[in-house]
Amino acid sequence: MKPIRERNPVAVAIVGLAVLALLAVLAFFSADLPVIGGGTTYTAYFAEAAGLVPGNEVRIAGVTVGHVTGVSLDGAKVAVTFRVKGAWIGNQTSAAIEIKTLLGDKYLALDPSGSGPLNPSQPIPLSRTTTPYDVTQAFSSVGQELRQVNTAQLARSLQALATAFSGTPPYTREALKGLASLSQSIASRDAQLSSLLAGAKTVTGTLASENSRFQALLGDGNLLLAELRARQQAIHSLLTGTQALARQLSGLVADDQARLGPTLAELERVTAVLSANQANLDRALKLAGPYYRLLTNALGNGRWFDVYLCGLVPRSYAPQAVPRHGCMPPKS
Repeated sequence: MKPIRERNPVAVAIVGLAVLALLAVLAFFSADLPVIGGGTTYTAYFAEAAGLVPGNEVRIAGVTVGHVTGVSLDGAKVAVTFRVKGAWIGNQTSAAIEIKTLLGDKYLALDPSGSGPLNPSQPIPLSRTTTPYDVTQAFSSVGQELRQVNTAQLARSLQALATAFSGTPPYTREALKGLASLSQSIASRDAQLSSLLAGAKTVTGTLASENSRFQALLGDGNLLLAELRARQQAIHSLLTGTQALARQLSGLVADDQARLGPTLAELERVTAVLSANQANLDRALKLAGPYYRLLTNALGNGRWFDVYLCGLVPRSYAPQAVPRHGCMPPKS
C-alpha cells in the first residue's frame, strides 16, 4: 500500500474533510441513530409551555425514559414533541409538566395507561395534559410590570383626581386623598423598589447558577434517608438490645447487692488494718531486701551453701585463720 505522504495531498485533504463532516453529522444526529439513540417520538398538546424547553427530561414514575425534542405553537395550544425509548406508552396516557427544582427547571411526567399502545401519530389531547403554576415567572412578570409604571405621573394623576373631587362628600375625598398619599409613597420609594427588584434578579441568577449543586444536595439527602430507612431494623435491634442489657445489669446488681455489701465492708476493714500497720510493712520490706540478697548469694554457687564459721579453730593452732578484729570472713 502506498504511504500517505507519497499520495496526492489534495485528495488526502478532501477525504479527510469528508470524514470529519461525516463524523460531525453523526454526532449531531446521534439521538436518531438505531444503537445509541432511537426511540419513538410522540406529541402532546398543552395550554401553555410553562417554561418547558427542548432537552428537558421525560420521566415515568420518576425514571428518565427520554427527552423533549421540540416546543412549538400550534394554533391556540402548544405542541410538545418528545422521544421515549424502552418504555410502554398506552393510548390513555396523560402528561403533565412538573417542576424539577426550586429554581424553575421543568420535566415532562407521563402516566402511561390504556388498553393498547399509543399511536405516535395521534397526539395526547388537552384533556389529558396539565401545566404547573410557576411562582418564579409570576414574580418576574410583576417586577417587569412595576418597572414599566411611571410612578411620578401616577402620583400627579391621583393628586389631580383628588383635587377635582374636593367638592364631593367627605368619604369620597378621604378615599381619594388616601390613594394620592399611597401613590406619593410608592413614587418616593421608586428607587428602592428598583434596587430591590434588581437584587432579587441577582439572587435568582445566583441560585440558577448553583442548580447542579442543589440537585446533588437533594440527591445526597435522598440517599441518606434511604440508607437510614434500610438500617431502621438494625438500629431498632441495637436500641432494643441495649435496653435489655441495661435491664439485666440492673437485675444483676439488685440480686448481688446482699453479697456485695458485706464484701465491701470486709474490704474496708482490711484496708483500715493495712493503713494502721503501714510503718511496719515499710520496715519489713526494707529488711526483706538485704535478707533475700544474702540468701541468694549463699545459694547462688551450686548445690551447696556457702558457710563461714568464725572462731571454730583456736588462735594458737592457726593464728592466720582467725581475724584480729572481730569475726569477719577473710577476703580472697
